[in-house]
Amino acid sequence: MYMSRVKASKMSEETVLIVDDDANVRALLRKTLESDGFRACEAGNRTATLSALEDEPVSLVTLDLNLGGENGFDLAREIRRDHTVPIIMVTGRGDVIDRVVGLELGADDYIVKPFHPREMVARVRTVLRRAQAPSPAMVREDGPPKQCYEFDGMRADGAKLELLDRAGAPVELTAGDFRLLEVFLSAPQRVLSRDAILDRMHGRMWSPYDRTIDNQVARLRKKIEEDPANPKLIKTVRGIGYSFAAGVRRF
Repeated sequence: MYMSRVKASKMSEETVLIVDDDANVRALLRKTLESDGFRACEAGNRTATLSALEDEPVSLVTLDLNLGGENGFDLAREIRRDHTVPIIMVTGRGDVIDRVVGLELGADDYIVKPFHPREMVARVRTVLRRAQAPSPAMVREDGPPKQCYEFDGMRADGAKLELLDRAGAPVELTAGDFRLLEVFLSAPQRVLSRDAILDRMHGRMWSPYDRTIDNQVARLRKKIEEDPANPKLIKTVRGIGYSFAAGVRRF
């Protein structure tokens, strides 16, 4: 097992866990992150990764999917099962199927090798801002937050970040999924551009490195649509963005 703790920077308390079986890649990312004010720890395999998550105050994980003889997707499942820490998946494979699988497993972003270390830092900052920011959909300027919604037989509880399906069973959503759902529930039957959706989710704190809204919408559809291939709730408005077609009751 290999794990190395970097001295804490006075500029930041955020700790990034770098998971990669290549020591040179780990060292490069560690140096870049440290120079930008982050703390960092390293793991070269599954055992070291899970140990670090238990022992370190990890704020975000960069996870290489190609871990020698180990499966990065399986490790992502293990992490997501027990932890809510944001994950940026890293791979040398450009296959769109790998990207979709990674996002469906709960990754918060995805980057393909080769990449510039500064691009990774930009993505880390963006994902951390996204994870820490309160959802604008839960805050109203003219009164208290409307935290609960009912739509199409489903119920969303903003206080608990919980969604119950049509049978009353919990639906597994990432924090990003729930924020996107709240954006739609707060503006039903209105056409929202992709930029408007990003603004409502993250304020103006988003960058070109954000994974696309289209990918996020596709993943949310899989969670709430009865037939994701023929969506009836989140409608695509060609050339503009999306519209939430169902009626919504707030309480």
